[in-house]
Amino acid sequence: MNICKYLILLCIFINAVVAAQTYPSKPVRIVTGSAGTSGDLLSRYLAQRLNERWGKPVIVENRTGGGIVAAEMVKLAAPDGHTLHMAQQSSFAAAASLYQKLAYDPITDFVPLTLVAHVPQLLIAHPSLPAANVKELIAYAKTKPGAVNYSSGGPTTTGNLTFELLNSTAGLKLVHVPYKGVSLATTAVMSGEVQLSMVPVSVAVAQARAGKVKALAITSRNRFSGASDVPTIAEAGLPGFEATTWFGMVAPAKLRVELVRRLNTALVEIIRAPAAREWFLKQGAEPAPGTPEEFTAFMKNEIAKWGKVIRAAGIKAE
Repeated sequence: MNICKYLILLCIFINAVVAAQTYPSKPVRIVTGSAGTSGDLLSRYLAQRLNERWGKPVIVENRTGGGIVAAEMVKLAAPDGHTLHMAQQSSFAAAASLYQKLAYDPITDFVPLTLVAHVPQLLIAHPSLPAANVKELIAYAKTKPGAVNYSSGGPTTTGNLTFELLNSTAGLKLVHVPYKGVSLATTAVMSGEVQLSMVPVSVAVAQARAGKVKALAITSRNRFSGASDVPTIAEAGLPGFEATTWFGMVAPAKLRVELVRRLNTALVEIIRAPAAREWFLKQGAEPAPGTPEEFTAFMKNEIAKWGKVIRAAGIKAE
């Protein structure tokens, strides 16, 4: 290697080290979906803690469009660590198969920093349904193919996809009745308009404890700490069944390795703090921090899993 090439590489290395040491040098933006959603709440919690850690402004920017518009925006941002995105299951794992022309590639257009949290769903039933658990539900539904229905917050939502996963895994023919939002889907079960639904645990656990609906199971791999008395679907007879709304922090592709490690360290330490775990559980979320490599592998597995479900059920984005 001649001296000129050596000096150029040395300058690049020195500049990278200096940039990492002075990061952040301006306000950091976390771009996420609509205000008031789980992704927004998680983003705001992390933004506040990062602000306290760095002594620099960390701002949350909301974009409508189920996270897709936010992801498109972050893809085009400078890969300097000052623009981050709270990725989610719907706009990364499901969108990869739902849309023929997605404006971004969930894997190649972003650098995963860490998985943040899983928001499990609660499988609820109207009290009149003659099933007290998932095994009894499967047995009952198989005697009445096409006669047992479920509500969701709309086509292509996590609830819809999870029921289709249940259909394919258990060999059922549960019928989809879409509503405009999770709240209406939950009310439909309580009133008896439909028999089943999958809703975030924070939405339905109070109604279940009040006897307005029956909580049959939870969709996470392990029991949820905030509702530990409810068994998982996997426990109830479908080993390996897991379907959560997950959230994770990503940055534009080509972010320097030293900034990836620095951001991962900061985020993981914040999420693992006891106070953070307590806050997450109150929001119906299970903290799930880890390495960028673990998050990458997780996303690839999720894209493959939901792609299979979407194709088998013939689900298309509207």
